[in-house]
Amino acid sequence: MRRAGTWAILAAVALPGLLTLLPAIGGPLDRALDPLRYGVRQHAASGEVVLVEMDARSVAEIRRWPWPRGHYASVVDRLHAAGAATIAFDVDFSTPSEPAEDAKLAAALARAEGRITLPTFAQVAGAGDRRNLDALPLPAFRASSSLTSVSIAPDADGLVRAMPFATITAGTPRPSLSAYVASRAGTADTTFPIDVAIEPTTIPRLSFVAVERGAFDPTAVRGRHVVIGATAIEMGDRYPVPLWGVLPGVTIQALATETLLAGIPVRGSGLIPIGIALLLALATIRARRNTRVAVAFVVATAAQAALVLAAQHQADLILPLAPGLVTLVAAAILAATRNVMREMRAARLTDEATGLPNRRAFPATTRPVAVAQITNLDALGAVLGSDLVAQAIVRTAERMRLGAADNAAFRIGSDQLAFVLSDDQPVEDSIAALRAILLEPVEVAGRKVDVAVAIGVAEQGDLAAAALAAGTAAGEGRFWMLSAIDRTSLERDISLMGELDRAIGAGEILVHYQPKLALATGRIASVEALVRWRHPVRGLVRPDLFIPLAEQTDRIAPLTLHVLETVIRDVRHWRDAGETMTAAINISARLLTSAAFAAAVDRLLDAAVVPPDALIFEVTESAAMADTDAAVATLHHFRDRGIAISMDDYGTGQSTLSYLRELPLSEVKIDRKFVQFAHVRGDDAAMVRSTIDLAHTLGLHVVAEGIEDAANLAFLKDAGCDYAQGYFVARPMGFDDLLRFIGAAPARDVA
Repeated sequence: MRRAGTWAILAAVALPGLLTLLPAIGGPLDRALDPLRYGVRQHAASGEVVLVEMDARSVAEIRRWPWPRGHYASVVDRLHAAGAATIAFDVDFSTPSEPAEDAKLAAALARAEGRITLPTFAQVAGAGDRRNLDALPLPAFRASSSLTSVSIAPDADGLVRAMPFATITAGTPRPSLSAYVASRAGTADTTFPIDVAIEPTTIPRLSFVAVERGAFDPTAVRGRHVVIGATAIEMGDRYPVPLWGVLPGVTIQALATETLLAGIPVRGSGLIPIGIALLLALATIRARRNTRVAVAFVVATAAQAALVLAAQHQADLILPLAPGLVTLVAAAILAATRNVMREMRAARLTDEATGLPNRRAFPATTRPVAVAQITNLDALGAVLGSDLVAQAIVRTAERMRLGAADNAAFRIGSDQLAFVLSDDQPVEDSIAALRAILLEPVEVAGRKVDVAVAIGVAEQGDLAAAALAAGTAAGEGRFWMLSAIDRTSLERDISLMGELDRAIGAGEILVHYQPKLALATGRIASVEALVRWRHPVRGLVRPDLFIPLAEQTDRIAPLTLHVLETVIRDVRHWRDAGETMTAAINISARLLTSAAFAAAVDRLLDAAVVPPDALIFEVTESAAMADTDAAVATLHHFRDRGIAISMDDYGTGQSTLSYLRELPLSEVKIDRKFVQFAHVRGDDAAMVRSTIDLAHTLGLHVVAEGIEDAANLAFLKDAGCDYAQGYFVARPMGFDDLLRFIGAAPARDVA
């Protein structure tokens, strides 16, 4: 399968490379790569070609134009006498000049004994006449000279990259100057690439007037090929070339001659570099990580360029760079895209904290499925911390895999693992075998840890039913149970949650307030906001029914924000009436790590007309202990804004002392199960008194909840408790009733 994927990618990446074989696509790309092709192998000229320059010095000394042809005659004689092998002119001799001067040059050409080549070229007839006219030297000059073509044809972008082997002038094929001097044969109007890696400045040069006067070393030209032409700027005849910019035409002729002296460059098919690139791309395509894709791409690109340049340097085989490079780029892009998609799919199907497959990865099946709910996750979090808790979950999942049909366990929730049971033995036998394994502690960071689980099992692959069964088993203290879903109850719950959003907008969600009595003053100093749902059909829906459902269905955030907005409005009203009570709002554990919820609270506080210190956020001890540093950071953020933080249900969790130190608390609320009988039970009394003393030492207020008689209230005042809350003080009530209650209630004497 993997090999098939590799070949499929190879076929796909070959297509862009093949497209570069089209001149309109590959041509511009290859031309753009010329600096790479030639720049990496710059080298000096061979010295076999010597330029005699009609340079600025010569122009200044001769001081006439056109130059009298006697000057050319003198140069020919000097070069012939010095033993030049060939003397090639890139100078127009197609029009007559003074007869005496023409005669001098004709005589010098005759004395050169056939070593002279004169230029032919095509030129435009004139303005408004686009005909090409062939320019040939005068007949008197042709008699003892060879004729060559000096035509230069730039590419579409204006740069000169190639030179013809020959052109047809006056109906006769004539070799180019470079082909003639290098003795290379070629078909008319076919071209060869000029080796612009040759550094033009390394071509030997002599000034025209110096040669004319004999002021040069004859050995500089003996046995060499001499090319004579204009290099002075004012004479024109200049063309741009890759790498070197604008050069005189005669210099380009010399570069072309040097190219053919070294060999005849052959243009190879673009299919060759594509084939090489496909072989080199195999490592890129097979790389499963993008860092390796990048490395493989760089290595392959360097190897591709090296092979192409080696073919050019060693075998005069000119292969285009663009097809291979485009093929390699396409391979890298496709491989990287494939890897990113694979990683995104893996991330989507993987639990980030543990690396286990998540709920999305759970397979569709008709076999029995089991969900294991970790019942002591809060305690594990308090003792181990989030990183080690994740390791404990992984160790537990590894054990559960032993009882799984496909040897896989999935983390489908923060405290739930799921797996498919084998259907070749009874469920009871599978669970019994699994229980023996799970009773053994797991080892995390060198320590033994007990991970307590409750398992729910459902037939026909019903994962949701198994999860509900696991929750029920955990609540009943059972190790496992088979799902028996109450469909009516389930449908009611689903319907109820579907109506919650509407209920918030319709004003069915109400806020009642239960007063807190300040024991030092006997006055109501604070209230706790409690949510109520007055359903138009179902009547009053109990909070213990819809709040857990709101948490499970991720609707707790809008519900809490609605309550907070209502409380802020009510606080403003009673402060306008002269009351300074604070109000406490319960915050679900699920919201402590929600950045969106924290941002929404900030917006409400920014728009509020009451000070933040009028509000208290209550969080449960288990909520504070179970989650990560993000939850603690959120509490610090709220505290920094001026909101008091209260720990609700204090005493029901574990490792409480460390959290009293780490959390930004203002108060603790002692759970009712410790308070209700503290005045008659010695152990409860000791626990309440010690908690009050500890909290006061830490600068925290203490609220006792569940007060139901006067004796209990008197005990709490004697113990130094700050606030009391319960039915004996007051039941929860609506806003209007609260204002009447506060206005009518005198200070209580709880002595």
